Amino acid sequence: MKDFAKLFSDLDETNKTSEKVSILKDYFMFVSDADKISTLALFTGRKPKRQINSTLIKTWAMELAHIPVWLFEESYQVVGDLGETIALLLPEPMGSQNKSLTDWIAEINSLSTLGESEKKAWLLDAWDSMDRQERFVFNKILTGSFRVGVSHSLIVKALAELSGLEASVLTHRIMGNWDPAVFSFHDLMQEQDASEDISRPYPFCLAYPVQETSDQVKSAEDMETALGSPDQWQAEWKWDGIRAQVIFRGGEIFIWSRGEDLVTDKFPELHRFISELPDGTVLDGEAICFSGNCPLPFNVLQTRIGRKNLTKKIMADSPMAFIAYDCLELEGDDIRSMPLRYRRSIVERIHAENAHQDIFKLSEVVSFNSWQELYDLRLRAREHVAEGFMLKRSESVYQTGRKRGDWWKWKVDPLTVDAVMVYAQKGHGRRADLYTDYTFAVWDGDKLVPVAKAYSGLTDKEINQVDHYVKRNTLEKFGPVRTVKPGLVFEIGFEGINASSRHKSGVALRFPRILRWRHDKKIEEADHIEALKAMLA
Repeated sequence: MKDFAKLFSDLDETNKTSEKVSILKDYFMFVSDADKISTLALFTGRKPKRQINSTLIKTWAMELAHIPVWLFEESYQVVGDLGETIALLLPEPMGSQNKSLTDWIAEINSLSTLGESEKKAWLLDAWDSMDRQERFVFNKILTGSFRVGVSHSLIVKALAELSGLEASVLTHRIMGNWDPAVFSFHDLMQEQDASEDISRPYPFCLAYPVQETSDQVKSAEDMETALGSPDQWQAEWKWDGIRAQVIFRGGEIFIWSRGEDLVTDKFPELHRFISELPDGTVLDGEAICFSGNCPLPFNVLQTRIGRKNLTKKIMADSPMAFIAYDCLELEGDDIRSMPLRYRRSIVERIHAENAHQDIFKLSEVVSFNSWQELYDLRLRAREHVAEGFMLKRSESVYQTGRKRGDWWKWKVDPLTVDAVMVYAQKGHGRRADLYTDYTFAVWDGDKLVPVAKAYSGLTDKEINQVDHYVKRNTLEKFGPVRTVKPGLVFEIGFEGINASSRHKSGVALRFPRILRWRHDKKIEEADHIEALKAMLA
């Protein structure tokens, strides 16, 4: 645990990719194989099940620290994180510990057989053997709130440099439904993958925004310069659903989201078409709500994503379909190295032979003869309930992760609104002492009504300036949230807007983010709610 706590701290202190890879390599070279797998499990979201509820943990922490409830709550409101608050308040330890990360996770998992008093004794002993950083990381694991600012690709890069294996091979191996209790480091590092995990998906191929091909891609002429002749490219609408892989192997059905969540039970309507795919088939596409022959807005899909139980009403109100646009495996053979034009022909054949085309849709290839023609079509993307276009080179293979050159997303320009910052909250990690998370409002008559939360889009210098303003213009405190005197106006970009009875404003914005700080505008010049509601039409 000492090594893992230090790793967590070292990673949190840098935002440089090369340094994070170096830190990971040093760690993986030093710790045991068991701890390597335990670390990999935590970093890929495979956390141990929470065995002690948060109320008991807080109560026992207050008893050990000899502090009243009000002081703990005040401290919690300032810090904003339960695990960190407890780590800061507990008295200095009387002892020390040398247990590995794997040992501690095994003990956490075994708590299910203990009574409350036994759990308390175990936890107090654990806290009394750890320093502050160890307690912080331990608490995060114990409460199920462990997060780390390291992408899967960085972990894979570090392991690839250590092992000499291809990053794509390692990425594939750490996907799927593996259990850290039985999956060994040897399984991960062997030359040939002998795993029989028939549920395992492939790493997703991701696209770069077209705007990143150069500083300015604002016209059809810019596209010609950036991507060359249009006859080398396949264009498809970019759908606003959940990126997913559907798998039919050994007579079993699996559906994986891009976030590596197994969501087979979330979309039972899709099982009909998947069960009729050729055995050993993996399709890449979009799980999306569909009515008739038209995709529905993402907010319809949101109504069922977080549901544990899908009622008949929910399924009727948010009917699902799958829009397929690639085939990764056919009759058990990995065909990702074949050109897109070949893989597309396979998808078309599989689709034509399936009897459930009401739920099994084929991603439309949009014909175009010039970038100008496609540019004009892109401006009408929202009429198709789409976000823009996906552009794929016809000869491209299906790569692992986000690689420049062959796959691009050409999204419509965001909708925008000028809004006033009204609330602020501190960030996390290296920004834990800065106010970086903001709530923005527009005018409704003579009152400001909140419409969006955003935390990305400002430079470090601007964040420091906003933080300075928040700390000197706080009007009220609600836990970790600060009500701020209205004074700063920002341009907020968003992908879509929907009516919402859950929000006071009556609207919900899709993917809001800060585009720029409007130093040139006074708060009286911010937009009114009528401007947003007009976008609903």
